[in-house]
Amino acid sequence: MSDYLHHQQAFLPTDAERYREGKKVTLVSVAVNLSLSVLQIVVGYFGKSQALLADGMHTFSDLLSDFLVLWANRHGSAAADEQHPYGHRRIETAATLILGAVLLAIGVTMMWNGVQRLQSTQPFQAVHVATLVIAIITLISKESLYHYLMRTAKKLNSQLLAANAWHTRADAATSLVGAIGITGNLLGFTFMDALAAVAVSFMIARMGWKLGFEALSELIDTGLDEEQVAAIRQTLLDTPGVRGLHELRTRRMGERALVDAHVLVNPRISVSEGHFIAEFARGRVLRRHNALDVMVHIDPEDDSTLPLNINLPPRNVLLEHLGGHLGDGLTRSNAIVLHYLEGRAEADIFFPPEFSTSAEEFQAMKLKVTAMLKDDPYFSVIHLHSTSAQ
Repeated sequence: MSDYLHHQQAFLPTDAERYREGKKVTLVSVAVNLSLSVLQIVVGYFGKSQALLADGMHTFSDLLSDFLVLWANRHGSAAADEQHPYGHRRIETAATLILGAVLLAIGVTMMWNGVQRLQSTQPFQAVHVATLVIAIITLISKESLYHYLMRTAKKLNSQLLAANAWHTRADAATSLVGAIGITGNLLGFTFMDALAAVAVSFMIARMGWKLGFEALSELIDTGLDEEQVAAIRQTLLDTPGVRGLHELRTRRMGERALVDAHVLVNPRISVSEGHFIAEFARGRVLRRHNALDVMVHIDPEDDSTLPLNINLPPRNVLLEHLGGHLGDGLTRSNAIVLHYLEGRAEADIFFPPEFSTSAEEFQAMKLKVTAMLKDDPYFSVIHLHSTSAQ
């Protein structure tokens, strides 16, 4: 029973610690990016380095993303409510999409300006050595910040913090490219600073595209990867009482997953046992696969391949149909269990102990049932159960 989780655990309350940790690391990122962007833009402008200026604008865009992360982290950590029964985690996803779009726009704009500068007939200027110093400081700072952010993202299992961390790692890569361009310029290859600015802009645009595409994939309910789906499938199949599985569907909700599955069970068990199996299977997936919620539908048969039982009438019509053939008194006085299987109906009719039935009467009822089933439009099997018949 250790795998069983209570139903209410599907919707976890607001995680105050998660919000505090996310806020703390993001504020650190804000402080670092603010300091670096001021240094890069000022030194890049007066040191005449386009590459450092481009990287400075990139760092400034990081400030925007940091504030976006703060906002999304606050609102995305809110508990589920009536308007948002699955919680608010996709606020982080929407914020990631906005961040990707902003980076893509900045990157494309800067890349276009850089290409225009490379095609210009004006001579390239030599940069000041201070630009290289700032570029190296920026590179070291951003790589250190990446490791700090990623540790926290893994601890909190936050998609948005992880995206921000990878964004910072990409920043370190762009800073490296910028430093190379500045170094080339200082060695006499003056065009390399402008060329590095174009390369930096391309990397910014590429990262924006990647973040935006991944966020959009989640918002349109793209499923989990094959390995994760296979693991969830095996967990369900290994649940005691589960005979098979079909229609397993998954989608992401922020850093967690939503799972829907149809599992096969013995068609003769009680409704309560079937419900217990569903809840037990659900608890195993919640515990093992970082799922936000799991909807387990119990099937007595594989309805994806067998005839649909929905074409059969409901219980009251079937009982009236039985009464017409076997007698209204029989159907009113006895417990009747119906089974909807393979597109047909089956019935188990249980005679109570006080219902006195001789062997001859019981045999006559069986003959009525046999005659009824020869061309009955609904029933394929009817079983009579009596303890009084001898």
